Amino acid sequence: MKKMRFEFYSDAIADVPKLSVDGTVDNAIHFSHWNGNKTPAQVKADTSTEIVLSVWTMLNGEHALALRDELIAAAEAGDFSEFSSVDGVRASIVIQGSDSPIDKSGSPLAQQLAGKDFNDESRNYDLVLPHVERVLTRTDEFEPLWRDSWARVERALDSFAKGASHIEVFEDAKLSLVTLAPEVFGPSGFDPAQHAAPFAAISHHALGELFLIATPLNQGWSYRLDYPYYSWAETIVRPRIARRDLTALMSRLNELETNDAGTWRMDSSELASAAKFSDENGKLAVASLPPDVVASQVRNGLVESTAATSR
Repeated sequence: MKKMRFEFYSDAIADVPKLSVDGTVDNAIHFSHWNGNKTPAQVKADTSTEIVLSVWTMLNGEHALALRDELIAAAEAGDFSEFSSVDGVRASIVIQGSDSPIDKSGSPLAQQLAGKDFNDESRNYDLVLPHVERVLTRTDEFEPLWRDSWARVERALDSFAKGASHIEVFEDAKLSLVTLAPEVFGPSGFDPAQHAAPFAAISHHALGELFLIATPLNQGWSYRLDYPYYSWAETIVRPRIARRDLTALMSRLNELETNDAGTWRMDSSELASAAKFSDENGKLAVASLPPDVVASQVRNGLVESTAATSR
């Protein structure tokens, strides 16, 4: 039997029979949760690591089974921004970056090994794969790589634990209103130019099919509306989340909003984003409407939409 080898996909192997790990390319057996995948039913699972225990497992075979729980925890953190376990989140940070799915700064481990900042996905694999087992089993040794990002996760979790940040669930609309305290983002509060929502902490607490995230900003509020962070994938255990037509809701919120610094608009620029109050460049802007008013409008819109669909 030939030894398994990894090769980052390119047109050069388009016609070569292969296993497509977390991808949907042609002429391949898929092991993927991306929409449109043709992964065999008997090995389908929610995270890409549950499906194949990662590229690393494909290369290491049965040796990887002993680390199944660690691999899945890291994948849940990396794929879905879930707080799977402390070491799962930390390992994910080391391998791919922060807990944020929109952070494109690259792999801290790959950059350390390369001796410079870069963001080349193919090279990331080459550099990181030999170190996966040590990251999973000796995560503490990589503290310089996860410390800062983990501190942000921990600060957000602590804010919820203390009640400074809080969540109100509207079960009839399958909606969570997530109100974040400024302290989540540090002493200076939230800056949309440099801060992302604390996705791991939110997914750890929020329930339902839509998360309305409100953050104090310059005497007003910033808003974003997200689907659960796993919902971009084709899942088996986690329930599928249908995308909503929020056109009427956006129009209603824009009628009520008095600040012309931004506009309520549907937004699919991120894998799980649904809508934002943003400026013409897509950056979160300051809205005047308070969270209870926005939440009431979103709740009513979702309930009405569901009722209309079920008729």
